[in-house]
Amino acid sequence: MTSHPSPTTALPDELRSAPLAGRVLVLNSGSSSLKYQLLDMESGARLAAGLVERIGEETSRLKHTPLTGDGGAAREVNGPIADHDAALKAVAAELARDGMGLDSPELAAIGHRVVHGGMFFTEPTVIDDAVLAEIERLIPVAPLHNPANLTGIRTAMALRPDLPQVAVFDTAFHTTMPESAARYAIDVKTADEHRIRRYGFHGTSHAYVSRKAAELLGKAAEEVNVIVLHLGNGASASAVRGGLCVDTSMGLTPLEGLVMGTRSGDVDPAVIFHLMRVGNMSTDEIDVLLNKKSGLVGLCGDNDMREIRRRIDEGDEEARLAFDIYVHRLKKYIGAYYAVLGRVDAVVFTAGVGENAAPVREAAVAGLEELGLAVDGELNSVRSDEPRLISPEYARVAVAVVPTDEELEIAQQTYALVRDSASRND
Repeated sequence: MTSHPSPTTALPDELRSAPLAGRVLVLNSGSSSLKYQLLDMESGARLAAGLVERIGEETSRLKHTPLTGDGGAAREVNGPIADHDAALKAVAAELARDGMGLDSPELAAIGHRVVHGGMFFTEPTVIDDAVLAEIERLIPVAPLHNPANLTGIRTAMALRPDLPQVAVFDTAFHTTMPESAARYAIDVKTADEHRIRRYGFHGTSHAYVSRKAAELLGKAAEEVNVIVLHLGNGASASAVRGGLCVDTSMGLTPLEGLVMGTRSGDVDPAVIFHLMRVGNMSTDEIDVLLNKKSGLVGLCGDNDMREIRRRIDEGDEEARLAFDIYVHRLKKYIGAYYAVLGRVDAVVFTAGVGENAAPVREAAVAGLEELGLAVDGELNSVRSDEPRLISPEYARVAVAVVPTDEELEIAQQTYALVRDSASRND
């Protein structure tokens, strides 16, 4: 039996902060990018945000935006940034220009987004060597994400070894799924040997949005059942009963489920065998096809919903079909998760498309009146950064738009872990 580290919920003596500082830096490391936000957890204010992209290329770019006080103009640094170590040092330099450097005594912790935590990591975890080893062990089931996440973590740990580093896992929110939802119907021994099961992703978003939806309804999260539709370039649905995820559309990888910008979502697995036998395609070619050349871009050549809607308005039938396929899949998951939950208090749209594409929301709910769902056209057309209901008063099930905030969720989970640990150690 493979041994696993025990999740760390208490800080080692050398990382205790007394008194506890109030800021958290959130890092989201991609293979060639580094997104970040600095937040003040006592006031709730965002102090800075930015993105380093094209790391390792001659055309690297860092865009940094200070958000304190009246804010400030965004600054750009252009030129080669060799690796994540150089990227984080460049970020630290920009933060230092605003008096908020990585060496600031006001920094309480660094929170890291980690895409895959498997079944073991069910909550935010203080990072140590054992945790790093476990994240590395999970690379085969997250080859596009966990290596980059590890690079960002190790870079931050090298720059601030005295500071608590906390991993917040995309998969953690979905670990409450019952085995009947998480298991695939394949040979159990094979599945267990290769860790094949539904893990789910976008967990920080689903956790944040489901909780905010309950607040919008004036109820505790434990009292409501919600269907969350996270619709961005990547898209996923979840069924949340009483604050706990009981089903989600993404599976072993983020490929399963809804139609996405460049990912196919659900397909017959035999399509892969057919392409290998008849199309003479390699597994790598099929991987690229399903992950990068499918979804909306595969159907009509565009993965930007705004452009697709513009084309529809001009009478483009290819764009119309892509939109209809996208919405058809959404309806199927709404209906399926309605059946899973039994009682639904709200269907909630979030992320780039979910928050901004009124036609998607309208189309996804149209025809579901017998399930108690309806959208008010006037409310649906309103643009806002605030959580809001878009269903008429008579609707039995609320339809809502709740802007997601994954960085805030990561920061809150990170700070809560460090704060609670510090209080236990007092």
